[in-house]
Amino acid sequence: MRKTTIEYRVPYADTDQMGVVYYGNYLTLFERARNELMRACGYTYRQCEAEGWMLPVVHAEVDYRRPARYDDLLEVTAWCREHKGVRLEIACEVRRKGEEELLVSGFTRHCFVSTGNFRPIPPPEKFIALIDE
Repeated sequence: MRKTTIEYRVPYADTDQMGVVYYGNYLTLFERARNELMRACGYTYRQCEAEGWMLPVVHAEVDYRRPARYDDLLEVTAWCREHKGVRLEIACEVRRKGEEELLVSGFTRHCFVSTGNFRPIPPPEKFIALIDE
C-alpha cells in the first residue's frame, strides 16, 4: 500500500480564537495530502479530468484527539484505505513532526464519476493498480 506524507506549518490564519487549528481546516489538510498521494501515483487532478473522470468527495469523517496549534510543524499521511466498485476511501493521519501521538485521523470517501455527466463510472484500472502499489 502506497502512503504519502506531507509537512505543513500551521499559519496563524488556520487557528481559531482558542489558539488551535480550526476543525474545518483539517479537511483542507486531508485534501493537500490526497493531492500528493495521487501525484506519487503518477496522477494529478488535471490528468484525471483530461482522461474524463473525477473523484468528488461524497462523505468525510474526522476524529479529533488532540489540538494542533499555531506554528506546529505537522505531518499529514494519506493512503488508500479501501476501494470497491466506484468508491474509493483515502485515510489520513495528522501528527506533529517527530512525534508519535496522533492528533487527528479520518477519511474521505470518493466516487469515480464522468466529467461529462457526473454519473458514476468504473475506476480506471491503471489508477487502481498504481494506488495499490
